[in-house]
Amino acid sequence: MTWTVPPIPAPERIGPAGWLRVALRGTAMGVLVFGGLALLLALRLIERPLAGQARPVTPWITQYVCRGSLAIMGLRVTTRGRPMRARGAQVANHTSWLDIFVLNAFQNVYFVSKSEVATWPGIGWLARATGTVFIRRDRREARTQTDLFQTRLLHGHHLLFFPEGTSTDGRQVLPFKTTLFAAFYSDALRHTARIQAVSLAYHAPAGARPAFYGWWGDMDFAPSLVEVLAQRRQGGVTLTWHPPVRVDDHPNRKSLAAHLEAQVRAGHAAAMDRA
Repeated sequence: MTWTVPPIPAPERIGPAGWLRVALRGTAMGVLVFGGLALLLALRLIERPLAGQARPVTPWITQYVCRGSLAIMGLRVTTRGRPMRARGAQVANHTSWLDIFVLNAFQNVYFVSKSEVATWPGIGWLARATGTVFIRRDRREARTQTDLFQTRLLHGHHLLFFPEGTSTDGRQVLPFKTTLFAAFYSDALRHTARIQAVSLAYHAPAGARPAFYGWWGDMDFAPSLVEVLAQRRQGGVTLTWHPPVRVDDHPNRKSLAAHLEAQVRAGHAAAMDRA
């Protein structure tokens, strides 16, 4: 399946009431996010010497902040299934910057992100503080990525990455790139690790464009954030956790990726049909 990238939509007109909501919600979110970050960094000074990379406490702060942020925005979340407890990783389709809040709000996960994100103003700082794994999508880095994934998983971290390799308008799921799946076929991981597919399906607010929550191409973060905060009544998102898959049930990364992609597609389609 290919995707013809749509043009970036013109921003919706925001009236005085909308700007008031932006100010109130934006202030509340700012206090929550940066207050939570300050607390996380302070506790990490104690947690790191005692537990190293294990992070038994600080991920709960991230979860609380993300759940609180969704409540402030008013975005309704419907959950189906449950996150796995076994050692391993999750994969999900990628629609928006909102994915980070939604996926973090109900579980403790560490995102795998392209290395460029670490240098983004604000977002890169938050990502580093919350334990994001930064990688280069280059097959020549396969050995390094395998070692990094192995270290984090053996410390009990649940990793999460977006195999589409880009965000979309949320109306479809793109083919999964298989490069990162190769790391799970190392001798230390293939017989013990499991991977869980997760589907995200966003439902636009009444009267808004269908791809309202999509964030793709060269869209800027700030205008998207403002549009979301300005909504009088938000839409929602359906978050579906699928049954985890054993890595060694599949002979190679392409077979594994295809199976997980099919699960994500089915969950996404079912949630969109119910909207």
